[in-house]
Amino acid sequence: MKALVLTAYGKLEMQEVPEPDCGAADVLVRVKACGICGSDVHGLDGSTGRRIPPLIMGHEASGVIAEVGKEIERWKPGDRVTFDSMISCGACWHCGRGEINLCENRRILGVSCDEYRRHGAFAEYVAIPRRILYRIPDGVDFSQAAMMEPLSVAVHAVRLARPLVGETAVVVGAGMIGLLILQVLRASGCAAVISVDIDAAKLRRARELGADAALDPSALDFRPEVEACTAGRGADIAFEAVGVSAALQTASAAVRKGGRLVLVGNVSPKVDLPLQSIVTREIALLGSCASQGEYPECLDLVARGKVDLGSLISARAPLAEGAQWFERLYKREGDLLKVILEP
Repeated sequence: MKALVLTAYGKLEMQEVPEPDCGAADVLVRVKACGICGSDVHGLDGSTGRRIPPLIMGHEASGVIAEVGKEIERWKPGDRVTFDSMISCGACWHCGRGEINLCENRRILGVSCDEYRRHGAFAEYVAIPRRILYRIPDGVDFSQAAMMEPLSVAVHAVRLARPLVGETAVVVGAGMIGLLILQVLRASGCAAVISVDIDAAKLRRARELGADAALDPSALDFRPEVEACTAGRGADIAFEAVGVSAALQTASAAVRKGGRLVLVGNVSPKVDLPLQSIVTREIALLGSCASQGEYPECLDLVARGKVDLGSLISARAPLAEGAQWFERLYKREGDLLKVILEP
């Protein structure tokens, strides 16, 4: 089969590689769409240590079942499917509690590190364990289905926050995850959602996707602006979707006494935490990691039109053009969000 292979840091090549084996509890999926994730772009130069060449990257994907293993019963060739990016073991203590994102032995598609190598979906075919497979409902296309992984990250973060109808939320960061959190919050019944970013283009997109206010903390006195939208109290919930100290400071400043602060961004390994402010205002601090099997809810949100994914797709291109699009994303050319590659 043909695959886009990271052959060396900074170098992607189309190659002929062996078709993956389909195990007894696996399905072989013919890939129809695979999104380029920011983690793939960061992995391109080796800085993350999670994309050691040679490797087929790609974990945001969808397709059609081409073959099923001998233990598979309810799936058949021709079924339209998407799948989780994370393969949990199903046997550890956390998996027994349903905390599959905290699995002691988890493996991520399209990742190669010191512990393991698992080829991903920038290829014509990928083998997927049955337990992470999800059926695509009618009305959801392959490009939308390929975005279930980032949407599941947003849904999981919102579920952790447990928003109540009528509450107000602030989302710091209007990149892909921040914009998805914004839409999930709107669907959950929040009375108002405020988007925060220092990029004017991102703030415009946030307004288009339903933000009640879009604020640049570097261009205004931020806290009074938030108070003006929240009867002087501050937001009930704040989400930090960047992963740097400045964004965490902004999110902390936005939340009210007794509110919740959800940390989703994961760029910097360490950030400065405003400890006294969090303690004296009794802020509940929550870390949100990946997702916990929220794919059915995600697919339902898209099928019912509650989340707009189409406007977040910047381009669709053949897999053979993947190296060019990786380069553009790495150089941050234009106002690109999600690029979908189609084998």
